[in-house]
Order: sequence, then C-alpha cells, then structure tokens
Amino acid sequence: MRRFCSVVAGSILLAGAARPADERQVAALIAPHPDIEAIRALGPGALPALASLYERSDETQRTSIAWTFYTLGWKSEEAKRVLMRDVHTENTDLRLQVQWALGRVSNDSDVVETLVDNMRNDDNPLFRDKAACALANDQIHLTEDQKLRLYERLVDALRDEKLQVRQIALQALRIQTGQTKNFDPSAPPQAREAALREWTRWLDAYRSHL
Repeated sequence: MRRFCSVVAGSILLAGAARPADERQVAALIAPHPDIEAIRALGPGALPALASLYERSDETQRTSIAWTFYTLGWKSEEAKRVLMRDVHTENTDLRLQVQWALGRVSNDSDVVETLVDNMRNDDNPLFRDKAACALANDQIHLTEDQKLRLYERLVDALRDEKLQVRQIALQALRIQTGQTKNFDPSAPPQAREAALREWTRWLDAYRSHL
C-alpha cells in the first residue's frame, strides 16, 4: 500500500514561466529513465514537450512521464489534459502514477471529483485505495475553497455502503485535517451517525471561516 503521509510539495512553479523546451531535448532526458534534475533545470517550459511525448508514447513510457509530472509538482494544463485520458486505464502501473500525479499538476475541480469517483466506485479495490491516497497526499495546489469541497466529498464518502470506502475516506480525512471525530467505519449505521453529525458541524464551522 502506498504511503498515507503528509506530502512534501517542494518548490511549485507555474507552467508558462519559461520558454518552451525543445521536444527532442526533453525526449533525450526521458529515455531510458527520466533525469529529473536535468528536466527540472529546464523549468516549466519543458511541460508542453512532456505532454506531447506522453500522447505519442506507449503505456510503459506514459507511466514514466506520469511519474515525472508527479515528481516535478508543476501546475500544467497540458499535463492534466493528457493524464486525464488514462485515469480509468486498467494498466495498474499507469493508473496509479496517473492518479498520484493529477493533483500535483492541477487544482481543477474535475480532478478531485474524478479521484473521488474512483475511490468510491472503481471495481478494483487497489485503484479505490490509491485514489484515496492521492486525495490524502497529492492535492498540493488547492485553494481553501477547493479544500472545503474536498472535505465535503470525503465526509460524504463516510456514508458509503462499502466498508473499504469508509475506511479509506476516513484515513484521507485524518491526514488532511488531523481529525477522525471518533468515526468507526465498521460500526453499525446508527453508531456511525453521531460521528457524521460531528463532521457536518465541523464542515459548517470551516465554511463559516472562509
């Protein structure tokens, strides 16, 4: 199971802050293994080239480029666009890297919504678990309003009929907020309701301070 821990964002730069890098130059830094420091030295101007290479690559190479996007942590509309195409792939390595990378390249609302949907509804328990991990650790560009929306979606997932979903949603909330409100995912529905009311009150208080 991938880590549930506080994310270390590193330096965050905005795409478009540097001149576009030559695609051949970037391709040479990707194969056979990404040279992250050399790519980082090119700055965010490397992102359009990385996205273009991603579109033309096989699944193994796309997995490597998704990891590169994750490691850089640079916001990029191009990266988000190409990664979203693989957010439901059945290729395990590619899916996990895409889910982890998305929040580190974008704070668009559909990223959180897609990951929440994967967490709650994917047929594969592994993909559900790792989507929750991405929600817990990798949403590094969210505004305070967007964090509220994330918390609302996670609290709503505590009502899910699947035990695993309740467990991983609570773990994500614990990492994001430092709280559990004594919610027990395996308790009977009536016993869970009191803690859910506590979470609702907490959300109301959080909302009132925005």
